[in-house]
Amino acid sequence: MSESTNGTKAAPSRRALLGWGGAGLALGAVAAGGTAAALRTGSSDAQPAAAAGEAVPFHGPHQAGIATAVQDRLHFAAFDVTTTDRAALVKLLKEWTAAAAAMTAGHEVGDGAYGGLPEAPPDDTGEALGLKPSRLTLTFGVGPGLFEKDGKDRFGLKDRRPAALIDLPAFPGDKLDPARSGGDLCVQACADDPQVAVHAIRNLARIGMGKVAIRWSQLGFGKTSSTTPDAQTPRNMMGFKDGTRNIAGTDTAALDKHVWVGEKDGPAWLAGGSYLVARRIRMHIETWDRTSLKEQEDVFGRDKAQGAPVGKQREHDEPDLKAMKDDAHVRLAHPDSNGGIRILRRGYSFTDGTDGLGRLDAGLFFIAYQRDVRNGFVPLQQKLARNDALNEYIQHVGSAVFAVPPGVRDKDDWWGRALFA
Repeated sequence: MSESTNGTKAAPSRRALLGWGGAGLALGAVAAGGTAAALRTGSSDAQPAAAAGEAVPFHGPHQAGIATAVQDRLHFAAFDVTTTDRAALVKLLKEWTAAAAAMTAGHEVGDGAYGGLPEAPPDDTGEALGLKPSRLTLTFGVGPGLFEKDGKDRFGLKDRRPAALIDLPAFPGDKLDPARSGGDLCVQACADDPQVAVHAIRNLARIGMGKVAIRWSQLGFGKTSSTTPDAQTPRNMMGFKDGTRNIAGTDTAALDKHVWVGEKDGPAWLAGGSYLVARRIRMHIETWDRTSLKEQEDVFGRDKAQGAPVGKQREHDEPDLKAMKDDAHVRLAHPDSNGGIRILRRGYSFTDGTDGLGRLDAGLFFIAYQRDVRNGFVPLQQKLARNDALNEYIQHVGSAVFAVPPGVRDKDDWWGRALFA
């Protein structure tokens, strides 16, 4: 039996009856951090990458979709809160949480997509009927505008804004589109089936109608970070392996040090959570495709065939940073060049048609999680924006930052509960 968003027991959904259940920086800082591996949310026991049809547990001390094995597809949405009623917003977050728990388990939202009153819209939009859970994860965050906007303390939360939830500074070379930046709330939907990810965001937007509105969204494919230590490292749209040394989902010590907000970091409501930076990075594909192989490899500091660092034979050989050009991406982004700074990356490639001038609107939708934006993304990107040879071929055109609360502990908990307590 699945539980509806209003807390009542609903009849088993069609999906449930089918029986699948339970079971850098600029380009993802190619050299910066271990491979992301599978991690069962709510448990310290690592898992191999799950089969495409399985469900990822929703409840746990940390939200799924951060250290979880990276799925193949993304639908990321940023929302503006349109209601001014705090109680209405709290009610929405409870409804969102119940819907998220249902969808990640492979169930329909509420009473489902059919069988209800013919005169009323169904609770679920229905396009995921017959599809497996596909390792769907939904990760929720809150942006600076939720705490204060235009000088107004909108929901009595101004004093609860984390010090690390900063407005990102302007970086050299940025050409940010306000329509693709910012947001009061965000939901990151990752799945191995694009329709499952899109269905999730669509249903949350439908539930939120009249209280929130989508500000912008981004579809992504071709994950640009590693999944498990023994898996092949994926390649980005420039053809290079990306995420060779990302923080591993099984490396609890590195996660505690670099990703999860500690109890002493403040504020208390965010302990066990993280900070998310999202950047839409346009690649000048046509220029890159006319660049010599040698220059491409010099720009990254790795060979294109194996991903081996300059002068090395294999991808995971320890790089000799001094053997690379001073402006090579790997050299500039590596932790050894940045006082040990590491971030956990979950970026995706995108292709959104053309720009009206016959060029592909394509690139990387960069997502990074870290314990403190001030000590993570900001200093790394300041260095890369000033010095990276890759800047000739890319441009940051969208940007957002969010505080990501800890996980939903049980069926009585909900997204943002401690923030509104």
